[in-house]
Amino acid sequence: MKLLVTGGAGFIGSNFILYWLKKYPQDKIINLDKLTYAGNLENLVNSEKNPNYSFVQGDICNLQLVNQLTSNIDTIVHFAAESHVDRSILDPAPFIKTNIEGTYILLESALKNKVARFHHISTDEVFGALPLDSSDKFNEDTKYDPRSPYSASKASSDHLVRAYATTYNLPTTISNCSNNFGPYQFPEKLISLAISNILEGMKVPVYGDGLYVRDWLYVEDHCEALDLILHKGKVGETYFVGGLNEDIPNKEVIRRILKMMGKDESHLQFVKDRPGHDRKYAIDWSKMKRDLGWKPRHSFDEALEKTIDWYRKNQDWWKRIKSGEYKKYYKTQYG
Repeated sequence: MKLLVTGGAGFIGSNFILYWLKKYPQDKIINLDKLTYAGNLENLVNSEKNPNYSFVQGDICNLQLVNQLTSNIDTIVHFAAESHVDRSILDPAPFIKTNIEGTYILLESALKNKVARFHHISTDEVFGALPLDSSDKFNEDTKYDPRSPYSASKASSDHLVRAYATTYNLPTTISNCSNNFGPYQFPEKLISLAISNILEGMKVPVYGDGLYVRDWLYVEDHCEALDLILHKGKVGETYFVGGLNEDIPNKEVIRRILKMMGKDESHLQFVKDRPGHDRKYAIDWSKMKRDLGWKPRHSFDEALEKTIDWYRKNQDWWKRIKSGEYKKYYKTQYG
């Protein structure tokens, strides 16, 4: 298989490339990444000398470049996206440009070059929010109800992918995943931020009352799900990928991390809530289990322990990131 992986220097994309090259060493991967603030080639340093891996720095909104790269591949795995809700609230423009226009250009190139599979990675956030006391879960038939500039831009890209599948018979699949965590995650998301702050002796900011609930997915389990979708998934289908935890509020997530790291709750710092904060996400991934035989291999606590261990052992990686522009953003966001 010859794959074009967009956004492969980011968190999930780089984990996917590392996973794929290890499991399928005969396959070829082109990694197209613009290297924005969240892209980091250090994630892939062990792949640089692999003859079946190549990196191209470029923008998915560059039609000429995308056409050139797509001319000799059979599969597109589309991770590239602006993905942080907080940043989309501060400045929606990059989200509209990358997530909507970039996806359109990739679809056009896939169509022109007769790509055998276009797989689009999306998010559960396109479905809005669930009440905290609800036992409902998002599934493949849930109505779209995005509530932030980020989720609206991802919803738009999902609709474009389905439109190209229906109108032009482009062979597509979509996966909507829950919040990922694990190695190489940029330290602006809750779990990576918490662990790195604790290691630095800093407090962990928690929005509002801390009762917001997310369905946490370990990134390695996500990569295994994508593997099954690409090899066994049915063209035209959408698959939901979620974790094993059940309704754990954010402040409890932080408490678990603190306990695992031998710290007390004095490290918690409740901060002003962000606008339009979705109360709860929950994913029903029974279709993945029923149709493709997938389920997460890691419990939430097991995955947390592995993630904490990785951040302890790779402090140079995240300390280089948490400087310069990051410090300015952190001050703006949390005070």
